[in-house]
Formats: sequence, C-alpha cells, structure tokens
Amino acid sequence: MPRKANPALLKPLKLSAALEAVVGPGPLARGEVVKKLWEYIKSHNLQNPQNKRNIIADDKLLPLFGGKSEVNMFEMTKLVSGHMS
Repeated sequence: MPRKANPALLKPLKLSAALEAVVGPGPLARGEVVKKLWEYIKSHNLQNPQNKRNIIADDKLLPLFGGKSEVNMFEMTKLVSGHMS
C-alpha cells in the first residue's frame, strides 16, 4: 500500500530573506526548500570532502546556519526550519 504524503510537508511556507537568497522566492513547501538547498550545496561544492554529511557554509549559508561554519545535514534542516513560517 503506498504511503500518503504528510500534508504538513506539502504546505507552502513563507521564507526569510536569507533563505530566499539561496533557494529563490517563496512561498515553498518544506520538501522543496530542502531539495533546492541540496541543489545549491552540490552546485557550489560545499560538502566536506572527508565527510559528505557535513556542509561547509559560504557567505549565503552562514546566516542560515546561525553563524556556524560547518554543520551536518541533520542540523542543517533543523537550523533552516527557523527561517520558514
């Protein structure tokens, strides 16, 4: 039996200006935001080469990551969720 998508993940959310600078104009669903974040990370080669689960912040990601220069992918989604409402 196929799983149903969680409606909370499909709801378009308002994005902060810092997040819109990375993923584009909102509102966007949470899943779309994460997808576009990963596109940005991979296109700018921001994964740590020794540990691909860690993301290295550039000037645009630094405000999203609360000033941290490197976060893991799970921490990234937690920090970025604060920029969606």
